[in-house]
Amino acid sequence: MEIKHHIALSVTEKSQAAQARRHAASLADSLGLSKTDASNVAIIVTELAMNLAKHAANGELLLHGLKRQNSVGVEVLALDRGPGMANVGQCLLDGYSSAGSPGTGLGAVQRLSTLFDVHSVPQLGTAVLARYWSDPKPERFSSDGLEFGAVCIPKPGEDVCGDGWAMKNVGNRTLILLADGLGHGLFASEASQAAIRVFRQNSPLSLPEILKVIHESLLGTRGAAAAVTEIDVVMRVVRFAGIGNISSSVLSSKGARSMVSLSGIVGAEIQKIQEFTYPWPEQAILLMHSDGLTSRWNLDRYPGILNKCSSLIAGVLYRDYFRRTDDVTVLVARSKD
Repeated sequence: MEIKHHIALSVTEKSQAAQARRHAASLADSLGLSKTDASNVAIIVTELAMNLAKHAANGELLLHGLKRQNSVGVEVLALDRGPGMANVGQCLLDGYSSAGSPGTGLGAVQRLSTLFDVHSVPQLGTAVLARYWSDPKPERFSSDGLEFGAVCIPKPGEDVCGDGWAMKNVGNRTLILLADGLGHGLFASEASQAAIRVFRQNSPLSLPEILKVIHESLLGTRGAAAAVTEIDVVMRVVRFAGIGNISSSVLSSKGARSMVSLSGIVGAEIQKIQEFTYPWPEQAILLMHSDGLTSRWNLDRYPGILNKCSSLIAGVLYRDYFRRTDDVTVLVARSKD
């Protein structure tokens, strides 16, 4: 599986739909999609862009390529702070429009997408997820027992993201790394990508051992904040070890439980590495994010969002809590039970 940072496109007027279509075509070409698949992706992106231009305030499209096993795909998030939809089901019906258009946009997107999801709150805005996979399609964009998604965005004005994340299965364990290279730009990206390479090579180790090896490998780089989470869906526990400002929480019907990340800089100075263990309740959600996202997020503002796809949850948090002064990564993993 490969997930690089997203392409973020502002959409505030109809003319920007053509630009979004060109970005989609370029992305599809880089992934090696067939002409038919590339055309379908272009339609999805164009329809979502036009929908943003018609209805949204501060509309934004996020695009990124997906690779899993022998499949490739494109994920699109359309985010806005528009008036929202009081009746999502009605808005998906062909022929319904609140702007005097034919009203086929979201319906067409839903039909073409491998996975489609919407969350909308009146006066807060709407988030639409459209994921398109080429054949052969993977069963789910998931890890054993988990469904996951992420948003990874460079600081505005930067071409590369200093954050990075990776996931790997080892037996019953699902391991997740989130790394935030200090600062932003190329040198921050080099640090986080080095952490990802070492994580993938050493995933059979314990979490403190993984962080220790990453620390040693990052000596001489800018350094990073990094955290490794292990979810064991059989034992129903989460193990966590973090250094620096990576925020991580387990969300469930019992509320949110923050996990402890110790002070230090991976690749520069670490006083102590310690693993903590927490319960993993039924229908639990893991939320991890770098400090490009404010810690004051509140999911209670969004009724029903915890039942939505992980990528959609990550997209809404990015939309409303991105500081815009740094790179940002928001990662969400949830139980499939």
